[in-house]
Amino acid sequence: MIVVKVGGSKGISLDAVCQDVSALVQRDERLLLVHGGSHETNVLSTALGKPPRFVTSISGVESRYTDRATLEIFSMVYVGKMNKLFVERLQQLGVNAVGLCGVDGRSIEGARKAAIKVVEDGKRKVLRDDFTGRVERINTELLTLLLDHGYTPVLCPPAISYESEMINVDGDRAAAVLAAAFHADTLVILSNVPGLLRDVKDETSLIPHIQKSHLKSFMEFAQGRMKHKVMGAMEALEGGVSTVVLGDARLEQPIQQALQGRGTVIR
Repeated sequence: MIVVKVGGSKGISLDAVCQDVSALVQRDERLLLVHGGSHETNVLSTALGKPPRFVTSISGVESRYTDRATLEIFSMVYVGKMNKLFVERLQQLGVNAVGLCGVDGRSIEGARKAAIKVVEDGKRKVLRDDFTGRVERINTELLTLLLDHGYTPVLCPPAISYESEMINVDGDRAAAVLAAAFHADTLVILSNVPGLLRDVKDETSLIPHIQKSHLKSFMEFAQGRMKHKVMGAMEALEGGVSTVVLGDARLEQPIQQALQGRGTVIR
C-alpha cells in the first residue's frame, strides 16, 4: 500500500502526479491519493472579498483561520474544483478514480478544536469560532471496499467532526493517519520543494536521509508549511509506516522518483 499526499501550493503539476498514479495503478499497486488546494483557496477567497488569514499557534505552527464562511470557500476549492480536476484527469488516463472529501461516508473523522490559542502582533489570543480539528479516525471499511472493487480513492479535506460538522484539517497529517490506518509501506508527501532543506532559500541544501530516532532534531529546518509535513512524517512512522519520503511534485514521475529515494527519505 502506498499513500500519496500532493500539496496545493503554486507550481505543482497536477498532470505529472496523475500520470504517475496511472502508471502505478496499472502495475497493480494499491494506492490512495490525498490532495490539497491552498493556493487556489487563497485566490478564490481574495476574489470573493474575504482574503485568507493565517494564524500562528503558541507552538509556532501556522494554519489557516477557518470561520464558517472561510470553510465554505475552502470546500468550494478542495471539493468542488481540485478534487474533480484530479478525478477527471485520472479518468482520462484510465484510472477509475472516485473523489471523496472527509465528510463523505465519514471517511476522515476527528474532533473539532473547542478553541485555538494563537499569537498575533505579539499578543496571545484565543479563537473560538474556528472550524479546525485533528484527524483521529479513518473509515477503512469504505476505502477498502472501493480499492477491492478496482476504484482509486482521491481524498481531500474537509473532514467531519464527531458532532457532524465540517472541519478544516491539515492534509499532510490526515495522510499520515490514513497511511497508519492502512499499515502502508510508504507515505509520499509531495510539495513544491525538493524535500526538507537546511536552507529554505537554497534548493541544493537538501537533507537526503533522516533516521526516525533523529527526526525531532531536524524540526528546526522545517519552515512554514514544511513543519506540518515533518510532523505528519513523525506521526506516520509512529503509527507503523515503514518509510516517509518528502518529494518534489514539480518533477516528471514525482511519485516514482520519490519511491526511488529522490527527496528526503525518513525511515
